[in-house]
Amino acid sequence: MDQLALIRKPIEKDLEQYLSLYEKDFTHENPLLHFALQHIRKRQGKRMRPILTLLSARCFGDVSMEILHASVSMELLHTASLVHDDIVDESDMRRGQVSVNKLMSAQAAVLVGDYLLARSLQHSAKTRNVDVVNSIAKVSELLADGELLQLYTLDSDRVEENAYYNVIRCKTAVLFSTSAQIGALLAGANSEQQEAMRLYGEYIGIAFQIRDDMLDYSGGVDLGKPSGNDMKEGKLTLPAIYAINLQEEALSKGQIKSNEPRMLDLALKVRRCEASAEEINTLVTYTLNQGGLHYAKSCMEHYADLALQQLSILTQSEYTDSLRRFVNLVVSRDN
Repeated sequence: MDQLALIRKPIEKDLEQYLSLYEKDFTHENPLLHFALQHIRKRQGKRMRPILTLLSARCFGDVSMEILHASVSMELLHTASLVHDDIVDESDMRRGQVSVNKLMSAQAAVLVGDYLLARSLQHSAKTRNVDVVNSIAKVSELLADGELLQLYTLDSDRVEENAYYNVIRCKTAVLFSTSAQIGALLAGANSEQQEAMRLYGEYIGIAFQIRDDMLDYSGGVDLGKPSGNDMKEGKLTLPAIYAINLQEEALSKGQIKSNEPRMLDLALKVRRCEASAEEINTLVTYTLNQGGLHYAKSCMEHYADLALQQLSILTQSEYTDSLRRFVNLVVSRDN
C-alpha cells in the first residue's frame, strides 16, 4: 500500500461522501460550461486539501454534512484559482493537461473560474457557520493578493526570500492552513487546537510549494513540465533566489571578481520574460552548482518539522498517524 493509500485509509468512507458531493458541481445544462467542467474533472489530483479537512475533523469528532460542504468549498476554490492562474500566466498546460484558456479562450476561462468560485461560496454557506464563510472568503482574498504580489515583484531590481515566502503563503499555504483549521472548527475543536491545525496546514503548504519548486529542476514527465519551466514563465523560486543572493553577497564582500557574469542580471531578464533558452539554462546550471536545491531541501524539511510539532497537541489515533504520513508525502512526492 502506497503512502497516499495509507493516509486515506481511515477516512475512505468520508472521501466517498465528499466525492459524491463534489462531482455534482461538474455537470451543467449550459453546453459550453459543461464541456469546460468535464475537462477540468478529468484532471483528478490527490485531493490533498479535502483529505486534510477530513483528517483534521476526525481528530476531534465525526464528519458531518457541514464538514463535507466545507471540504468541497475549499477544493472548488482551489480549482478556480488554478483556472485563473493559468489565464494570468498565459499557460497552455496544467499538470500535463491542456489548460482551460488554451482549450477554449481566456474570456471563457475567466467565467469558468468565476463559476467555480461562486459554487465554492455556496458550499461554504451550507456549513451554516459564519466563521467558516469568513475564513473561505479570506482565502479568496489572499489568493488574489498573492497573485498581485507576484506581479508586483516583476518591477523590483532585487530577488528576496521574504517576497517569495509572502507569495507562497498567500497562493499555496493558505489553502492548506484553512482546510485544516475549518475541519477542526466544525468538529468542535477549541481555539488552541484550531490554531495548532491552522499552523500545521500553513507549514505543510509552505513545504509543499518548496517541493513543487524543486521538482521544476528535475523535469519529471509526471509533473507535466520540463526543467526550468518556472523561469520560462518569468518565475524565480527559492533554489535560484538562494544561488543569486549567494553571489550578490560574495560580490559585496569582494570574494569574487566583479567582472564575472552576474546572475542577478540574468534573473531580472528571466523575470521580464526576456531571457533566451540558453540564458535560462545558464541560470538553472548555476543554481544547481551553487547548492540551490540542497538549500531549498533544508528549508522544506524545516517547515515539515514545524508541522509535525503542531501535532503534539492531539491525542494519538489513526488520524494523527495519517497526518504524520501526510507530512512525509509532501516532502517526498515526485509529482
